[in-house]
Parts: sequence; structure tokens; C-alpha cells
Amino acid sequence: MRRIGVRLAGGAVALAAPRARARPVIRTWVAEGIARDAEQRRLFPWLAVAFGVGILVHFVAADGPPLLAAPLIGAALALALIPALRARPAALALALGVAAAFLGFAAATWRVSQVAAPILTRTTIGPLVGMVEALDEREVGARLVIRVESFAGLAPEVRPVRVRVSFRKTPIPRPGDVVAATARLLPPPEAARPGGYDFARDAYFQGIGAVGSLVGAVAVRPPSEPSPLRLRLAATLDEARNGLTRRIAEAAGGQAGAVAAALVTGKRGLIGPATNDALRAAGIYHVVSISGLHMVLAAGVVFWLVRAALALVPYCALLWPIKKIAAGFAMLGVTAYCAFSGWDIAAERSLIMTLIMLGAILVDRPALSMRNLALAALIALAREPEGLLGPSFQMSFGAVAGLIACARLIDGRLFVRPGAGRIGRLVGTGLSAVAGTLATTLVAQIATAPFATYHFQTVQPFGLVGNALTLPLVSLVVMPSAVIGILAYPFALDRPIWWLMGQAVGGMLAVSHWIAGFERAIVVVPAFGTAALILLTLGLLLATLPASRLRWLAVPPLLFGLVLAARPDRYDLYVDRQGGGAAVRGPDGRLAALGSPSGFVLEQWLKADGDGRQPGALIVRSGSGRCDRLGCTARLPDGRAVALVRDRRAFPEDCARAAILITGLTAPPTCTGPLVIDRRVLAARGAVALRADGEGFTARYTRADGRAVPWQPRSVHGPGPPQPIIAASEGAHAPEDGAATPPEADAPGGDLVPGDAPTEPLQ
Repeated sequence: MRRIGVRLAGGAVALAAPRARARPVIRTWVAEGIARDAEQRRLFPWLAVAFGVGILVHFVAADGPPLLAAPLIGAALALALIPALRARPAALALALGVAAAFLGFAAATWRVSQVAAPILTRTTIGPLVGMVEALDEREVGARLVIRVESFAGLAPEVRPVRVRVSFRKTPIPRPGDVVAATARLLPPPEAARPGGYDFARDAYFQGIGAVGSLVGAVAVRPPSEPSPLRLRLAATLDEARNGLTRRIAEAAGGQAGAVAAALVTGKRGLIGPATNDALRAAGIYHVVSISGLHMVLAAGVVFWLVRAALALVPYCALLWPIKKIAAGFAMLGVTAYCAFSGWDIAAERSLIMTLIMLGAILVDRPALSMRNLALAALIALAREPEGLLGPSFQMSFGAVAGLIACARLIDGRLFVRPGAGRIGRLVGTGLSAVAGTLATTLVAQIATAPFATYHFQTVQPFGLVGNALTLPLVSLVVMPSAVIGILAYPFALDRPIWWLMGQAVGGMLAVSHWIAGFERAIVVVPAFGTAALILLTLGLLLATLPASRLRWLAVPPLLFGLVLAARPDRYDLYVDRQGGGAAVRGPDGRLAALGSPSGFVLEQWLKADGDGRQPGALIVRSGSGRCDRLGCTARLPDGRAVALVRDRRAFPEDCARAAILITGLTAPPTCTGPLVIDRRVLAARGAVALRADGEGFTARYTRADGRAVPWQPRSVHGPGPPQPIIAASEGAHAPEDGAATPPEADAPGGDLVPGDAPTEPLQ
């Protein structure tokens, strides 16, 4: 025994020796990398990362409204340690990171408290009076944002401040009008599936407390009292945007005119579904969404025009800092463009980034740097911390970080050789432009792929081709025409310019439709979890932020993230949040529908399952299920029965034979045999996803942890029938069948598209 012990001890010493020798090497390698990053000013961006971590902790873990003083005190204590840690760089960096995280938590706390407003808790029909703040014309009717003065007799403490409604008749009221109509309003819908897009959260931060539709005639009334100046200015600007949208669409004509108008004013309602699908298939929908590409091109056009005009005057060219003057005019121009295009979240973040880069020119600093990107991220997150959770912020800053990190690899002067002749320089410049465009697009697509796949479950394999063929048109014709057209608009000399812009946009659409005709132009992939997204995001940060060999630290999280993403959780049953519909995996391994879930919900379930079928294909097939007036039944692949109950008379039979019972009603207490998902469960937990696990089931819920979040208020009405409330007042009536747009179709389905999260390949 003693000899064995000696041998084991000797082996342990032998194994420990290489480890002991490796530790100084690793420590030296890390120290050298950090030192180089400090020289390159690459440590500052990690403060933006820490700020974002604080925001993420608030939204993921906070249960109820935290005290604002708590994170501020934590940040102050961390900052107070800085003088004592100046001789210890690692500890100093840690203290700064902790302070930034506390400040991020505080920013999220402050933002949530500032946008707090009442949210409708159940479907309500009644008279609505309010001022039209904004209007988005569509192919049929319009979508309005109304600031509510009164609705269905609700008290101010429970009445939504702003609502978004659709109106499918004419004439359409204008922004600034005070309207009175009967409205059918619903609470902003939550996620259609666990881990899916939560429209209710986005609506909360936009101040929208209900969505729905206007029913019947709309009367325009004089305002009972003058509106605030800010609202009147916003309504006037929105009306001007609508007028210019119509002018551009008429001058350019067809869908090319609709897309051209969207590029200038940000109004995308006139773009048809077929055009939207073609742009997405070609991977260029980001061109339609006002974002970084437009801001950079608009600023670049103004910068070039002003600098070229000043350079023509010898006195100005010799004595004035024309580059800085041009940068100043570009800052004014791009700010005006952002304001006129609607000043939405994506455009605002892109404006901040563009202004910082132009400001760097004014102070003789490099315009495109990781430090400037981090500063833009800090400002954007401080203003709108909730943006961190959305695809727009993630994809925008991910793309730019990738482009900055790979700037040397995509240098446009690659093919321009010193000493070449005129023809050689011309050919080299052309090849460099093509190679630069392809490399830029490829880098941006790789950097944004984790976020695009996580949020949209789609991949566009031919996006590189689409961007390479269309971005030259956008850069050389479309955006210069947009800037010149806006300058000519006050003189009524803009119609020929819009026509020319429409011709270029028409070429872009022709390329898009051509690519959309390719087989598998859009590939749907199964949804993966947040763990994979976190690992992939960490890998992207480690691959782009360091300037040293520390980039190799990105390899492990990227590999593990890809492994997790390749093994997504697929569920055998989805149940919508009202209990009126479900999707069951059939014997063929594909989902089939039960009941009547909305088209948007079906689309979300299909994408999460990696199924590229259209929602209309998700029907109960012969042999896999059946429906009648009382409800529907189907079977899981293992033969267990699933029942969806519509009428109480079906409870006795279905409770006795089903393994899972789904209903929007309240199940009787005697129904104890199956797994029951009824009105009480759905009201408390939201949408449900189940996976068969042996003889039992593994369940996930939209509100899995039961935390109290402000955009998911509990009903103040208590238990009662699921029918909508109809206000007892003159003219109030229930809408006819089909008159009201389902909340899913009128809310997230119309807004959250890949174009709302632009890849911004040229930013």
C-alpha cells in the first residue's frame, strides 16, 4: 500500500509540474494581450459591454420595480475605489466595469419608471375619442396612433394613454385631427411562444397601452382644449411625411415608388407583401428600413457636396478647413433626415453613431474606431435600455463591430498597385470596389447571423449576391437622388428626380425578384435558446473588441454556441395564450393545427420548428385529428390523445380519454385525469410549449418564472367570462365578423420583420 501511495503521489507531482509551468506562460500571454489592447484603446469598449450586462440583469432578473437609489449607490461605491486602485490596473478595470454595470441597471430602472402608463387588461369595445398623433397609410386603409382623451368610460388610472388601431375605410383622418369612433381594443399581445418575440414589451416602451381597430364611421371633432406644442409639431411633421410619401409614390409609380418613398420618409405601409418577401429573400430588406446605411449615405452625400462646392472656390480651399465645415453640414443634414424619416429607434441609434463619427473629424480623430462605436452604444443604451433586447440594436452594433475589426482585411485599395498606369489604376479601383463590397457584406452577414437566426429563424443564402448587385445602385443613384430630391422639393422641382430614383429602385426590385425565384432562397431553421445566443454573442465580442491575440479566446464560446444552436429544443405541442388554438406534432413528425389560432401565431410556431410551410398549410390532416362544434382532437406521435374543448359539454368525454386537455374555458374540478391547460393556467403562465418526455411532459411557459414585469399587468377585473366588455353607451356595438383585425395580425406581424433589424453592411 505504501508503494502504491508513493507511485500515486509521484504521478500527481508529474502532472502538476506541467500545469505549474503553463500558468506563468498563460499569465504572460494574457498580460501582454491586455497591454496591447490598452495601447490600442481597446479596453474602453468593455465599459459599454458592462453597461449592457447591467441592463440585461435588470430585465432578466428584476422582480418588480427596484429602487433607483440602490444601483446608483453601488456605482458610487465602485467609483470611490478608483483612487486607491490606480497602482493595480486589473483591480481598477474591475471597479470601472462594476460601476458601469450598476449604471446600466440604473438606466433600465429609470427608463421603466419614465414610460410607465396604464395597459388595457382585457378586450373592450366602446367609444374612443383622441388625437391622431401619427398615421401610416397602407395598401388598404391606414394604421393610426391615437392619444386617448376618453375610451369606454374608463377612469384615467386604467385608461391607456396611447393606442394603435387599424382603419380600413375612407376618408382617413389626418395627423392632428381629434377623432371619435367606436373601437375594439385588446391588450398588446404577449409572445406567441415561450422565448418568442414579445410585442407587449415593445408596446410598453412606446407608450402604447392597447391595439385593435376602429369600427364604423370616424367623426372628426374640434379639440376640447389646445394640444401641447410638442404634439402639434409631431403631428404636422407626420402629415408632411405622408404628403411627401404620396408624391414620391405617384412620381415613381408602382412598387418602385412605394419602396422609394419608404427610403426617404420611412413610411413602409404602401409596400406590398410580395415586394417585402422578395426583398427579404434577397437579403436586402435593410435597405428599406431607415438605419445606418441610409444615415451614412445621406451624410456622405451632403459631406461630398459641401466639400466639393467649397473646393471650387480657391480662397475657401486654401484658407478654410473645408473638411470640418463639410462634416458640420453633414451633421445638420443627417439630423434633419432622421427627424423627417420618423426618428424611430433604429434610425436614432444610427444617427448617434454617425454624429459621433462626424464629430471625430471635427476634433481630428479617426472617424471609424471601436472607441467611437462603444461611445455610441453607451449613449443609445442610456437613452433606450430596452433596445438591448431587440434585434435592431444587436444586429446594428454587431455588424459595425465586425467591420471595424476586419477593416484591414476589406481594404478597398487591395488591387490598386503603386506605379500602375491609368488603365491599371482604373481596373484596380473597379476590382477593389467589387471586392470591398463583397467582403463588407460577408463580414456583416457573419457578424449578424446569430442575432438574425435567433430572432427570425431564417437564413438568406443568396444575401451576398443580392447585396453585391443592389448596393452599388443604392450608393450611386438611389441615396444621392433622395438627398437631391429633398433639396428640390420646396421648389416643386423634385418629380423628375423621384422618377429617376424609381428607375434605380426598379432595378433593385428586379434583382430581388430574380433571387427570390431561386430554390431555398429563404431557409427556415429551428429556434435555439438564449444560452446559445449568449455564447455566440460572447464569442463575437471576444473576436472583435480586442486588438491583440486575445481574440483567440473567442473560439471556445463560438464553438459551444454553435453546438447548442445545432441542437435546438423542439416541442410536440404549442398552445396559444387564449386557449383557442394549438399545434400538435403528428405521426409524420410535422405540426398540425387544432382549433383556430391566428395566422401570425401559426407562423411563429412553424418557424420555431424549422418548418418553412405557410400558415395555411398547418391544418389537421385526415387521420391525425378532427374538429366539430364542441372541440378538436388529435394524437401525438406516441398515440396519446390531445383534446381542445370549445364547449363545456365536451368536458366529461375529453377529460376521461385525453392525455392533454386544452381550453379557453375554466375546466371543472373533476377533470383531473389529463394534463389540463385551461383559462386559469393560460392567464397565469401565458402561451405553453410541451415536449413528450417518456410518459410525462416537459413544459415551457411564456411567463415561466412568475416575475412581475410592467408590460404584463395582472387583470384588475378578476375571474369572469372571457367575452369582451362592451361599453353601454350610445353607438357602442360589437364589430361584425372580420371587422376587427386580430391583435397578432395588427401588431407584431405587421412590425417585426427582418428589415426592422438592419444588418447595415456599410455602416
